[in-house]
Amino acid sequence: MEELVKYIVDQLVENKEAVSVSSSKAEDGYTTIHVAVAKDDMGRVIGKNGKIAQALRAIVKTASAKSTEKYLVKIDEKAE
Repeated sequence: MEELVKYIVDQLVENKEAVSVSSSKAEDGYTTIHVAVAKDDMGRVIGKNGKIAQALRAIVKTASAKSTEKYLVKIDEKAE
């Protein structure tokens, strides 16, 4: 799932080198996918009123529908 999210985010941003995607599994069974992008690219990934972020989360939810795993997507600014 990380590869899918990385591919989508790479298509949205200008600074592809600053994109990092990682995941961590929580005790409650959810796998959190952490996306970090450059400050200048935050608006491109979140979108107006969060539309792009919502679409990204919907794609992840649909892609994992047949899986037993549940995913959360967190988008953060990459620390410089």
